[in-house]
Amino acid sequence: MPLPKLRSPFARAVVPVGLGIAFFALLMLATWGMASYISNRPANMTNLGARIFEVGPVESIARAVDTGGPLLFPDLKSPNGTRSIVLDHTGADPTRGWQVYYGHPADSDATCLVTHTPNTRNFTDCNNRTLTPEQLALPTDVRPIVENRKTLYIDLRDGK
Repeated sequence: MPLPKLRSPFARAVVPVGLGIAFFALLMLATWGMASYISNRPANMTNLGARIFEVGPVESIARAVDTGGPLLFPDLKSPNGTRSIVLDHTGADPTRGWQVYYGHPADSDATCLVTHTPNTRNFTDCNNRTLTPEQLALPTDVRPIVENRKTLYIDLRDGK
């Protein structure tokens, strides 16, 4: 069966525009429905973020740590900031000597976040104590990776 022909200029102008508006309205409704469905079931969500975080070229990151102090990555592991990560480097070889710490003191819980004192190796915790990176909590599920002696990554895969 052939489609009916639109004879009047008004119909030829209005019908395609109306069909286009209806199409986009249905598309927006379907997108809203999917977003509503997903947001109402957070327990079924998987982690959509990267499991390996690329920090950058190992030599330039080592220079940045050597001149400005350890790098603090807030909220890298969790959205509430309790798993902030500190990346430190020691030694002359940029491919060796990398260590990660959690962004809280080893003798406190994860709610006592530290702040970095610029251009030093020091941090200040929630009790105004000055700490070195070695006094921060050591993670069991985060580690630095140097790939091909060129790129530095932080592995966030919980040892899996």
